[in-house]
Amino acid sequence: MKRFLLRRLVLLVPTLWAIVTVSFLLIHLAPGDPFLREKSISPVAKAKLMSEYCLDRPLAVQYLCAGRELLLHAGGSSIKYPGRRVAELIGESFPASFSIGVIALLWAVLVGVAAGVLGAVRHNRAWDHLAMVLAMVGISVPSFVLGPLLALVVGLTWFLLPPAGWGRPSHLILPAFTLGSLYAAYIARFTRAGLLDVIRQDFVRTAVAKGLPGWLVVWRHVLKAGLLPVLSLLGPLAAGLFTGSVVIEKVFAIPGTGSYLVDAATNRDYTVALGVVVFYSAFLLAANLLVDLAYGLLDPRIRYE
Repeated sequence: MKRFLLRRLVLLVPTLWAIVTVSFLLIHLAPGDPFLREKSISPVAKAKLMSEYCLDRPLAVQYLCAGRELLLHAGGSSIKYPGRRVAELIGESFPASFSIGVIALLWAVLVGVAAGVLGAVRHNRAWDHLAMVLAMVGISVPSFVLGPLLALVVGLTWFLLPPAGWGRPSHLILPAFTLGSLYAAYIARFTRAGLLDVIRQDFVRTAVAKGLPGWLVVWRHVLKAGLLPVLSLLGPLAAGLFTGSVVIEKVFAIPGTGSYLVDAATNRDYTVALGVVVFYSAFLLAANLLVDLAYGLLDPRIRYE
């Protein structure tokens, strides 16, 4: 286990370096500059700002400057928010994204696993068909359609929940439900497929032949092995939920990390865009590492060598 963790931690360094390099190139390939919309700025002031942010130098030098800011100053200062650090902006916005992500993840796992188990246990019956039809609907309806629809019906027509905003616990319900519904549909299909594959194994037939109750067979023997495909999905899923959804945060006016990423891309705020991308990537890599470690808890045959 120690060697496995050490190897994975060492591999994080070149992985993050590659992500930073690709992100830097893509950001700087976009036309324009951060001060393009500043019509009142004088050429002298613009030149000074370009020099301050190392934007008047060759691309290779800008790359080195960006790497230095990431390593030594946690991303440096924002271009569009003078005096604000990138780490400060992420620190202020991440709690909102994380809160919605936790609730959305709980909703997705509970509903998705329950629907998948029901579909596998009642295979080719009415409950199975109903669960898979609902899962297909959840996959087919994108979040940018479901979110405004819920805000319109539940918030602006029935006045049951606030349609947008942030600050009260009730503001979490609609965005978390919208964000988690899509992933709940995926989890349901993965759970059903995994359980159906395990149910056909010989050890399950042996447990049934011994006279164990059906629920006990599912709980003790089928569920652990059948959830391995779901566990593989939970790594990137959890990272995406916790770091925020760009669409959901824009629809419900949530001051999350995804909103800063959209604003940074629109305003050519290179430092914020690069900092948020690196933060997202590090969170995703950490989530995948935790998922790999959790494999051994569900399947004792897995060994980290």
